[in-house]
Amino acid sequence: MNTNGMNEPSLARFGVNGQRHDVEQARRVEEEQERLCKNALRKKLMKVLDLSLISTLGRAEAESQILAIGQQMMNEDSVPLSLNSRQKVLKQILDDILGLGPLEPLLADKSIADILVNGFDNVYVERNGKLQRVDVSFSSDSHLMNVIDRIVSSVGRRIDESSPMVDARLQDGSRVNAIIPPLAVDGPLLSIRRFSIGRLTVDALIEKHTLTEPIANLLDAIVRGRMNVLISGGTGSGKTTLLNVMSGFIPHNERIVTIEDSAELQLQQPHVARLETRPPNIESKGEVTQRDLVRNSLRMRPDRIIVGEVRGTEALDMLQAMNTGHDGSMTTLHANSPRDALTRIENMVAMASAGMPIRAIRNQIASAIDVVLQVERQEDGVRRLISVQEINGMEGDVITMSELFAFKRRGKDEDGMVVGNYVATGIVPRFHEHLQQRGIELPLSLYNPDWEG
Repeated sequence: MNTNGMNEPSLARFGVNGQRHDVEQARRVEEEQERLCKNALRKKLMKVLDLSLISTLGRAEAESQILAIGQQMMNEDSVPLSLNSRQKVLKQILDDILGLGPLEPLLADKSIADILVNGFDNVYVERNGKLQRVDVSFSSDSHLMNVIDRIVSSVGRRIDESSPMVDARLQDGSRVNAIIPPLAVDGPLLSIRRFSIGRLTVDALIEKHTLTEPIANLLDAIVRGRMNVLISGGTGSGKTTLLNVMSGFIPHNERIVTIEDSAELQLQQPHVARLETRPPNIESKGEVTQRDLVRNSLRMRPDRIIVGEVRGTEALDMLQAMNTGHDGSMTTLHANSPRDALTRIENMVAMASAGMPIRAIRNQIASAIDVVLQVERQEDGVRRLISVQEINGMEGDVITMSELFAFKRRGKDEDGMVVGNYVATGIVPRFHEHLQQRGIELPLSLYNPDWEG
């Protein structure tokens, strides 16, 4: 009797585990059937489809034709799949033929900022500033290579052993970098920096804790007062996002020329001329650099010049533009601190003009740039403006700077979010009087060392 009583819970537990095992096994069998069906159907479709004709059709019409043919083939072959599985297989085939295969669901997810493919079966994404692996994979390296080829060929580029690295852009503006063997040791690598379709506003940045309302008002005054601004920060720290938002403060009666390696800026003013660099063609000819575009922009009667990011010899021409009547220009730069940012610009200008004395270069920098904004992606995933600094001028051979506001950390909360606030250093910037002369009022209390915001 006791034996039977002791066995009952054990048998029930085995029964539940058995059911779970059966469900899991059934799921794996169905997934394997879907995979086999997809591969077989895709081969049959590729034999009957005229891809050259498909490419001339609109997306909707091409999808309807492929779906109709695929459904007909499934019916003829009496494919042993449920309706949901059939629809899933057809969707995957559509993504393979017309889109970017397994990456399509990730591209449709607006919460994803970056997609990082480290081989055909190893895919990561960045959500809310943090990296996480996702259950997405390609069938093989060749499948991944087909997707990379589709991306680069759509913009007139190529990737092969003789040219194993390439930068490209998706139709929505997202930036793409691909690198393949022999340079990539473990298989093709693909990085996609997502293009934000919705234009971020100042209110959105305040909500995301990138900055606060008083700091936003200060940035508004700096832009309307035609200060030249350098935004500095690391990769993915939100430099371009902040530049986009600050460009919204520019009056609508000004002509703006934007210069970028890959067009990302989303200016809403009515009078914007957008320029983008061009890489060399297969014969290594036809390259147009940012420096070429900055020089050309000076002949386009701009009120302001916005360079998406300075990273080379164009820094010299940008400084000269800021010093010759194009006040209110803005740019971004990779650097870990405002002082490092000035050093990087100094090095770039030295590359462009090897004979120029270091003191002359620093004089140009000090007279051209008025404000340096430092942004940082912190460990909680939030991209924050952490320092506002004014360039004062030269003391001897050194460019002097004054920090006006800094983000002061106070620790983390129970959710792991960084806690802190902005504090004023007590320094009244030299541009405060300049803003007053332009009719732009900022309260002096904003610079009070007791102020926190």
